[in-house]
Amino acid sequence: MTLSQGRPYLAIPGPSVMPDRVLQAMQRPAPNIYAGELVGLVDSLLPDLKAVARTDGKVAIYISNGHGLWDASLANLVTPGDRLLVVSTGRFAAGWGDAARAMGAEVEVMDFGLRGAMDPDRVEAALRADTGHKIKAVLVAHVDTATSVRNDIAALRRAKDAAGHPALLMVDCIASLGCDPFEMDAWGVDVMIAASQKGLMTPPGLGFVFFNDRADTVRKGLDRVPLYWDWTPRTEAELFYQLFCGTAPTHHLFALREALTMLVHEEGLPHALARHATLARCVWAAAEAWQAGGGPLLNIADRGARSHAVTALNTVSAEDGTRLRDWMEQQAGVTLGIGLGMVAPGNPEWHRYFRIGHMGHVNAHMVLGVLASIQAGLVALDIPHGAGALDAAARVCAGASG
Repeated sequence: MTLSQGRPYLAIPGPSVMPDRVLQAMQRPAPNIYAGELVGLVDSLLPDLKAVARTDGKVAIYISNGHGLWDASLANLVTPGDRLLVVSTGRFAAGWGDAARAMGAEVEVMDFGLRGAMDPDRVEAALRADTGHKIKAVLVAHVDTATSVRNDIAALRRAKDAAGHPALLMVDCIASLGCDPFEMDAWGVDVMIAASQKGLMTPPGLGFVFFNDRADTVRKGLDRVPLYWDWTPRTEAELFYQLFCGTAPTHHLFALREALTMLVHEEGLPHALARHATLARCVWAAAEAWQAGGGPLLNIADRGARSHAVTALNTVSAEDGTRLRDWMEQQAGVTLGIGLGMVAPGNPEWHRYFRIGHMGHVNAHMVLGVLASIQAGLVALDIPHGAGALDAAARVCAGASG
């Protein structure tokens, strides 16, 4: 017997659950892409995007996923032979470094492993050692979606300042924007990339590169930039249609407008961040209870280094992660995230890992429902686990409402 009938729930770390209002905003005829309402709509998006990023800088909108944004950001700043320092705590900063290497950059990866945040003191030491200031930029993921670690970007900036190094600070916020606190200007971030499909609650396909004047000065010093990736026409276009180097992503823009209305103008960013923090603590409370009885292990032990958007876990038995994911989807109608980047492809250990996405349009009953379904799966599959997980998660929610 299966209990998976009804509306399926996608509890993966992106694409996140999209509000019905956002999806409905897309259900309309195509508009004029040269003039009219679309111009005003895009004009209204820019200040709201910058409000979420906490910046007075500029933002360029691309028709792209996160991998394209790696190329977009690098194309405006990096030339063959430039040296970059990648601060890696999982899969995604390293992937950004791979994109830079493909463009001819010399990339040094400072690898902090898969189960903890970066150490700003080590980064400071590396920058101090670069006495000739050959390193052009430091690349880091605020939240790595594979490991669920959250890096302290303010501490990284302080380390860079302490070293007296002029490198640009470039941050991947694809998994964190709108979920974890981020202060682009206050933390001295020069370039930040984000995408539509996670905390911004919009279908995959829109990408954003935020940049300040310091980064733009570097861009202006380059001899050439690929036309499509060049952020200059996207922020200084004389004609509206030039903003997108071709046809605008019309229906994605309608969806994003609705999502930003919900996030910025109705709920408000401070409340959204507090909501994500509370719901993350619900997940951690349950997972810590399971773990205490020999159940799935949280990938990040330090609560202060855990993402508020995604939680990565692994089971003690090598097959139980996949067994649990399969049971959840087939029997409970809930899809959990696969393990990503934790072991090499084809390694049997891959089957240990799963991830819970709790980002974007989520509330207490959605998160508690996922946790209860996982609990049922652990029982059904006879996977060892500690008691009291759901009570612990409920107490977190009860405390938030008290």
